[in-house]
Amino acid sequence: MIIDFHTHAFPDYVAAKAIPTLEGAGKIKAYTSGTIDSLLGSMDNAAIDRSVICSIATHPSQFESILEWSAAVSSRRIIPLPSIHPADEKCVDRVDQIVEGEFLGIKMHPYYQNFSLDDKRLFPLYEALSENGLMLVVHCGYDIAFPKIRIADPDKILAVLSIFPDLKLIATHFGGWKIWDEVETKLIGREIYLEISFALKFLPKEQVKRMLTAHPAHRILFGSDSPWDDQADCVRRVKKLQLAGHLEEALFYKNAQQLIGLQ
Repeated sequence: MIIDFHTHAFPDYVAAKAIPTLEGAGKIKAYTSGTIDSLLGSMDNAAIDRSVICSIATHPSQFESILEWSAAVSSRRIIPLPSIHPADEKCVDRVDQIVEGEFLGIKMHPYYQNFSLDDKRLFPLYEALSENGLMLVVHCGYDIAFPKIRIADPDKILAVLSIFPDLKLIATHFGGWKIWDEVETKLIGREIYLEISFALKFLPKEQVKRMLTAHPAHRILFGSDSPWDDQADCVRRVKKLQLAGHLEEALFYKNAQQLIGLQ
């Protein structure tokens, strides 16, 4: 089994506009059309059993539509995470709707949602997520489409977790896109979930293996960031590392199984 903990998809009519726009902003080519059907096709090609879809509300008004779409596309193979915008006046109350919808957590993105990870205005939201046992999958490090401003770096991750130690924070992109030396110094070895999407293709194989081996085996998660990387290529990169069997299993599915409540 392989569970991809970081993918993106949109309603068909949104994907037709969003993918070309995002391709232009990041100067990057998508590997799917951004629809659920194209994601499922990619999963079949990569022998991926389940994918977590990480939605991003770029405006507070998008919460309800993302929530409704997430409920509509949820299935055995598709596990959607809605998104809460930090500027939403009902930010904390939205957590109740996430719980009522039986979602496992939310996705947030400091760059697209214009916040710093350790911004105190988010503390009530972090507290509500913690109290309800919900995941916070959050973009960490820099972003390919934005200037390099430090709003989601390892220091901020550590600051948040020092205040909210029970928060199920999943630090994407191996803890910090394009600041992996700092991740290795400050985050590796700590009890922090690190998801590896859109990272391995930029890092030396030796560093990847060193970081994965030195981190707690129960705190690593496989992710692709599809459609911005090819899921099958991502699987092959992991297999080429020739990790110990228990470590590869933990990365590919066992830790994700526990987080999403699968037997």
